[in-house]
Amino acid sequence: MTEDDAGPLYLSREQVVELLDTDTAIASQRAAFTALGDGTAELPGKIMHPSRFDDSVVFAYLARLSADTGAVAKFGSVNPGNAAAGLPTVHAVINALDPVTGGLAAVMDGTAVTTLRTAAAGAVAFDALATADSAELGLLGSGTQALAHARAVARVRELRSVRVWSPHPGRRARAAQRLAAELGVAVEAVGTAEEAVAGASMVAACTLSTTPVVRGEWLAPGCTVISVGSFEPTRSEVDAETVRRAAAVVVDDPVTAAEHAGPVVEALARGTLAPDDLIPLGGVLTGGRRARTGPDDIVLHISVGLGIQDAAAAWAVIDAARARRARR
Repeated sequence: MTEDDAGPLYLSREQVVELLDTDTAIASQRAAFTALGDGTAELPGKIMHPSRFDDSVVFAYLARLSADTGAVAKFGSVNPGNAAAGLPTVHAVINALDPVTGGLAAVMDGTAVTTLRTAAAGAVAFDALATADSAELGLLGSGTQALAHARAVARVRELRSVRVWSPHPGRRARAAQRLAAELGVAVEAVGTAEEAVAGASMVAACTLSTTPVVRGEWLAPGCTVISVGSFEPTRSEVDAETVRRAAAVVVDDPVTAAEHAGPVVEALARGTLAPDDLIPLGGVLTGGRRARTGPDDIVLHISVGLGIQDAAAAWAVIDAARARRARR
């Protein structure tokens, strides 16, 4: 029986989480950015549309990783107000098509895929950009994405400590307790963003803040900073001094970052950065570009998210689901 005969896969959030473990997610994101670096992936421009009715942002991504994996489309919404209600701020659905027939291969929960692939890509970036002895993580945010980042970073660096900050004391305290239990390292909830960042060798900003939560004056020499919340022009988790101090500014994709990443859009407009200054992560992974030149360099990675990440993660889920179905 062919895969088409077996029918499409319909995968819930719980099934996606079960099938896409952290190491598999990291491998999928390494494949995604390597394909971008090699120039073999197909990546049309994405749609990010702020609503006129509220503070939500609707998005649509389309990409294809390779000849033997079909096109993948993700449609969803970012709703910042959900955080106060304890709900995910991102909701999405993913459709994947058969690479030969174009028939529907799978429909899956895109919220789980987005969370897992975003954190996994952060781990890939830290692995490529951070110094080998980086072991202290400053974590800004205490929601789903922040927790996922800490778990993923722990797979590529042997963490000694994590400092967590978010505006709500109760949420950051619960996040610290949960990560300490899961990771088996010292995790402290701190009262200010500066306390989380100062002295850390790695900083992950995972917020929906429209104003900076990372200031360049706080950064220690050699620090690697990742921002995943600066995904539209009006959002800048890092300030202009962070961009100025960075020896390298690494992005998912230079064209996409120039249109969508708040700190990049601002720096290009001010002339602080030129388009050629933007280093693609895929170029670093394939050896075509260099980011860190020494142990004291401050390196900044700004991620706005790409459809190719969803394509790679979705097909990793499909492969795992098909393997499980074949064993039954």
